[in-house]
Amino acid sequence: MTFKKLLTQNNLIKYRKNEADKKRLQLKQRLSALSLLSEEALLQEFNQSMNGFNEVQAELMREKYGTNTLPKQKADWAGLRLLRCLFTPFTLILIALMGISAITDVVMVSAKDQDFSKIIIIFVMITLSTVIRFVQETKSSREAEKLNEMVETTTLVYRNQSAKEIPADEVVAGDLVRLAAGDLVVADVRILQAKDLFISQASLSGESDPLEKQGIALSEPAASVTDSENLAFMGSNVISGSALGMVIAVGSDTFFGSMAESFSEPQDATSFEKGMNAVTKILMRFMLVMVPVVFVINGFTKHDWLSAFMFAVSIAVGMTPEMLPMIVTTCLAKGALVMSKQKTIIKDLNAIQNFGAMDILCTDKTGTLTLDKVALEYHLDVLGNEDSRVLRHAFLNSYFQTGLKNLLDVAIIERTFAEAEHDEAFAALSNLYEKVDEIPYDFNRRRMSVVVKDGNGKTQLITKGAVEEILKICTHVEINHQSVMMSEELRVQILKTVADFNDQGLRVLAVAQKTNPREAGMFGVEDEKDMILIGYLAFLDPPKGSAKSAIASLHEYGTEVKVLTGDSDRVTCSVCEQVGIDTGHIVLGFEIEAMSDDELKVLVEECRVFAKLSPDQKARIVAQLKANGHTVGYMGDGINDAMAMRQADVGISVDTAVDIAKETADVILLEKDLMVLKEGILEGRRTYANTIKYIKMTASSSFGNMFSVLCASAFLPFLPMTSIQLILLSLVYDLSCAAIPSDNVDSEFLRQPRPWAAESISKFMLWMGPISSVFDICTYLLLYFVIAPMAVKGGYHTLTDQSSITLFISVFQTGWFIESMWTQTLVLHTLRSAKLPFIQTRASKPVTLLSLAGIFLLTLLPSTQIGKALGLVSMPLMYYGWLLLIVAGYLVITTVVKVFYIRRYGELL
Repeated sequence: MTFKKLLTQNNLIKYRKNEADKKRLQLKQRLSALSLLSEEALLQEFNQSMNGFNEVQAELMREKYGTNTLPKQKADWAGLRLLRCLFTPFTLILIALMGISAITDVVMVSAKDQDFSKIIIIFVMITLSTVIRFVQETKSSREAEKLNEMVETTTLVYRNQSAKEIPADEVVAGDLVRLAAGDLVVADVRILQAKDLFISQASLSGESDPLEKQGIALSEPAASVTDSENLAFMGSNVISGSALGMVIAVGSDTFFGSMAESFSEPQDATSFEKGMNAVTKILMRFMLVMVPVVFVINGFTKHDWLSAFMFAVSIAVGMTPEMLPMIVTTCLAKGALVMSKQKTIIKDLNAIQNFGAMDILCTDKTGTLTLDKVALEYHLDVLGNEDSRVLRHAFLNSYFQTGLKNLLDVAIIERTFAEAEHDEAFAALSNLYEKVDEIPYDFNRRRMSVVVKDGNGKTQLITKGAVEEILKICTHVEINHQSVMMSEELRVQILKTVADFNDQGLRVLAVAQKTNPREAGMFGVEDEKDMILIGYLAFLDPPKGSAKSAIASLHEYGTEVKVLTGDSDRVTCSVCEQVGIDTGHIVLGFEIEAMSDDELKVLVEECRVFAKLSPDQKARIVAQLKANGHTVGYMGDGINDAMAMRQADVGISVDTAVDIAKETADVILLEKDLMVLKEGILEGRRTYANTIKYIKMTASSSFGNMFSVLCASAFLPFLPMTSIQLILLSLVYDLSCAAIPSDNVDSEFLRQPRPWAAESISKFMLWMGPISSVFDICTYLLLYFVIAPMAVKGGYHTLTDQSSITLFISVFQTGWFIESMWTQTLVLHTLRSAKLPFIQTRASKPVTLLSLAGIFLLTLLPSTQIGKALGLVSMPLMYYGWLLLIVAGYLVITTVVKVFYIRRYGELL
């Protein structure tokens, strides 16, 4: 590239960067300006009313402001993918060989001697290699996209005067959206109304603490647009509280979209990616050392530096597992596709290996161990008598709250509607009261409150939550409809009653209230005091019938289950005992809070049940398990699980989870069941097994071939194979491995988690590679001293006729060409499993048929016109007898060495 062109390119890069900076500045200025507008002015700016758009208006806004999607990466473009498949090290060498053949066989010879055969053969090889890889990568990419489309983020918007849940990409600028705890913010939003709204912007600003947002117009712009108290940005998530907001920017016009380049920076490599990089480095080291040696030796001994160079480069390409990216991608995509049929969606293909390597699964209790169908069994006063007043107050609390309604809220509302069918007192509850205010739930208080007003103007603060937390704010107890002071005796009696329910597996919430809490103003946490305890709610979420067998099965396959829950220790203990989890030592959240990391590292190994945990305590337990060397999965579906899921090696959620949980997860289950999870883990191990077997076998085969070529270069007076023959051999071998993703995997291999161990690849190469070299050298000796001399009736050094010398070399090269294909391909069946090949274990039909097809094709090739054009010749029948003997010996010795290798290192793959 000339200096002028380089300067032009640098100017173009600077121009694009300046344009991006200018766009980002304009966006910040626009967002800041919108943060200053009043609610009326903002509605007018987007031609909106508080009723929301109709579909025609929404479509007009989409045309004006664009769609709510971020531009896809250029790598997804089919044309670019085709170019990437064409210009690989393998095809670049073929193109170079085609160019040299064009010069030597066409340009530099007379018209009658021109030979296009090699050019055509090489062109076919390039086309075949490119098309196969392109088709396979495209297929895998489409399958991955289809799986991701099955997991959709939605948001609640107001359309046609009613609330409607729609996919995030259908949101338009000007839409009114309702935000609640657990929601992802799917566009840039100006907050109009907010109640105790806290939003995490960690993904945008790196700020770990949630920020409080208000529904008021700012008097002046914030120092930084992300600090604006009335703006929420795409990519952030609601921690607590609720809000009504207006979408002010969508898609690439959002703050997140403007920062796309920053977010596209590479993330930390997974253990799978690190393992793949280790394989590449190992092969590169051998290549950098041995290829130059082969080139120099051949150049000095054969005195043909061009041929020596092309041969050395061909050796380098032969050492490169050309199909590795395609086979790995196919393995992962096939594994993901099989998992999807088993109700498991893989969002990140690289997570499959960690999924199979998982040796500890941390899970919440509700819905995983239990049926996830919570029923309100009892609504009782503090003396244990059924009391409809307790249910009425609980209904008002659950019905009027605008935050995320959990299973307990749903159970309360459903029970109230059921009671309304035969009790008029429940029928009109929602119409007799109106909400004045609310104090949303958070994980520190473990309670939530609403303030309601009846038709007579009487207001009540109604609070429900964990019994211990409600007792902290109650000074009185209602007994027989009379309010009495809370005494220590009453407190002990209440806790004992609750404990008895917990021991039966019932989860208990307490309900409290106070009348006319204050005359006016905004209510807050400080108002939750001096309240009256009116009774309990007892819920039953029974254990799943499949939970016990699923946990036993996971344990059998080397994955230990640990329960991490915010629920009561007694309820947790009851459920865990029913499903077969050891509850001999239960650790509570307040105990963990007092521990150092060193103490916790020891405790997490000993204990299997943790209760009354906060979100950060769950994440801390996961972190300590990882620090102890475990591969940890975390399964959850709530906002309180997101921190732990992000901390885990594999985050697992369900399709009914809150948005932030689904967004954080690597794996989505379409059914919240441990048995489904177990099948996914086993498929992850199958995927890993087929990936690692190809890597190890190809790496050891390449390593052995390098030594064989080195010996041939040093002692043979000619090249043991031409560059085009070597390339063809590499191509057909790689194609014969293309079915490995569908290979069978021994059931014994699936019994244990399989963490990635890159160092085992080097050991495998050093043990198995030299065996093939020994038999290659035996083949050299056979061909050089027996087979080739028989064909020309004389030893190489006695020959004077050029045609005889050419025939001698062709026989030798053809013999090693065929032997290499036989040994490389058949050893796949020996090394693919720790068992005896063909007797105790067999490859899948696709692998068997494809490998036999490769052997058949290259064995017959020398007898065809194409083979002759490549410099191959038909071999005498006696050669095939020797070939069978050599191959049999190779497979037997490899099997014996395999046994010693397994004894030494404990496993083969």
